[in-house]
Amino acid sequence: MKRIFFTTLLLFTFAQAQTKVYDESIDAMKQIREATELAQKTERYVLCQVGGDWCPWCVRFAQFAKNDSVVAPLIEENYVYIHVNYSKGNKNLEAMRFLGNPGRFGYPVFVVLNSEGKPIHIQESESLEENKGYSRKRVEKFLRLWNRKAVEAEVK
Repeated sequence: MKRIFFTTLLLFTFAQAQTKVYDESIDAMKQIREATELAQKTERYVLCQVGGDWCPWCVRFAQFAKNDSVVAPLIEENYVYIHVNYSKGNKNLEAMRFLGNPGRFGYPVFVVLNSEGKPIHIQESESLEENKGYSRKRVEKFLRLWNRKAVEAEVK
């Protein structure tokens, strides 16, 4: 029984380590410009997830965002979602400066850009975590509070 448990744990750890979410070769400023253009055309905001494949919580959030039945469609409907790499191989310093030095909050960190490409919110991820994953309720609240419809709503 112990052997099965440790084998399963080892396979899970290996599989998570092999998951590639970020691309070190991408110029993050070009990535941000292209995402902003798409956001303008589709009337959405840009959601930048800043981090790297070296960060297990970064990979974990990417998987959660892709697979959660509430969060995935919420992101798709309201955001152009990109993974902005920050790693030893490519720190994307120009992008980090443009995004307001988001790494000061730890990783992953999320930066919401309006449809003009201006950073309007930096969200640390610790408050979105729950146990060994992410809280659907907290992530949903963050996404609903910072989407275009909410931010640009007419004040009545």
